[in-house]
Order: sequence, then structure tokens, then C-alpha cells
Amino acid sequence: MKTILAIENSEFIQKVADFVNKEKVDFWNELSASQQDEIKKGINELDEGKRVSYDAFLKKIS
Repeated sequence: MKTILAIENSEFIQKVADFVNKEKVDFWNELSASQQDEIKKGINELDEGKRVSYDAFLKKIS
């Protein structure tokens, strides 16, 4: 990292930055289809106002 930062070639540094940014993995793509469906379902329920308060949730599970 020190070697890369010491290089004064902005084009090279930009290529390294572009490479690093391209290699970032989106966690969404790592989820299974069923996991993605469950998350989408939860978001839809929240959008429709279907919510449970934290206190009500704690009462249900205790």
C-alpha cells in the first residue's frame, strides 16, 4: 500500500482505484433466491404499514 501511495503517477493510481472498486462484491448477489425473496417480502410489508413495535415483538417472543 505504501508503495502504491508513493507513486506519483495519477493514471496508475486511478487504474488501481478502478480495479479495487470493480472487485467490491454486492452482498445482495451473494444471497440465495429465497433469501432475496424474504427480504423483498419484508420490505413490501413495511411499505404497506405492516409493522410490529420492538416492545410488542419482545412480548411475543418471551
